[in-house]
Amino acid sequence: MAHPLRFGLKASGQAISIEDLRAVWRLAEESGFDHVWDFDHLASIGPGGPDRPIYEGWALQAAMAEATKRVRIGCLVTGNTYRHPVVLAKLAVTVDHLSGGRLEFGIGAAWAEIEHQMYGIEGLDHRVGRLSESLQIIKSLFTQERTNFEGRYYRFTDAIANPKPIQKPHPPIWIGAQGETTLRLTARHADVWNISGGDPEFVAEVIKKFDDACAAVGRNPAEVRRSLQFGWDGKDRNELVDLSGKLLELGVTEQVVYLRGDDPVGLAEKIAEALPELRRLQRVAS
Repeated sequence: MAHPLRFGLKASGQAISIEDLRAVWRLAEESGFDHVWDFDHLASIGPGGPDRPIYEGWALQAAMAEATKRVRIGCLVTGNTYRHPVVLAKLAVTVDHLSGGRLEFGIGAAWAEIEHQMYGIEGLDHRVGRLSESLQIIKSLFTQERTNFEGRYYRFTDAIANPKPIQKPHPPIWIGAQGETTLRLTARHADVWNISGGDPEFVAEVIKKFDDACAAVGRNPAEVRRSLQFGWDGKDRNELVDLSGKLLELGVTEQVVYLRGDDPVGLAEKIAEALPELRRLQRVAS
């Protein structure tokens, strides 16, 4: 199954101004990118430590929905443990309606230990089991008139969730996963599988694991689009095009450039300038 090559920009909402976020969203809209993303953390991550300013991921997606008209929007990826499944489902439906059906629903098991410790969030030690239950519940809330669920972590009794998403049966589900257990969850539930890390050799290895996970649950891996987010420093355009081409050869057709550094808007502008050349990669590959 062939999937089109699509490109996105990701501005995390961490150590960035609201003005720069709006500029990135506008550039993604006007320059022809396919999607634009944020991320979902409660405290900043990375070498700079947890005390840098950071905005809430779903509030930003609602703002993105209102600030754009064409480009698809999403979060790479929502931390499942941060919200009860019905809250997350309700947020997703709201953003899907605000955007006119442009939401890409990204979700993962969550991993940042310091956030769970600081805020007393339970579930990190059972994060995969919680994600499994949440995926079942959220898909039911998206599609069924009543949801009944009796699990280890969540219980729903004749639960109502209206309205339903604009997109049918639901917004595309992107799952970020690389571990064996989460890969099986992805094989069962995902429309798009997101990989972290841009090294083609590593990507090839984890794709083989995903194909095995699909075989284990009886799903054709070609049904699931492959996504990868990677950083680029803006200096060597050929490096960006070369990496994108190698990822395309591996079947990674959803490619997202993560904007890092002190000038995310300037970097986004450079990627926009390279976009026509990146688009030609698919024509060459086909």
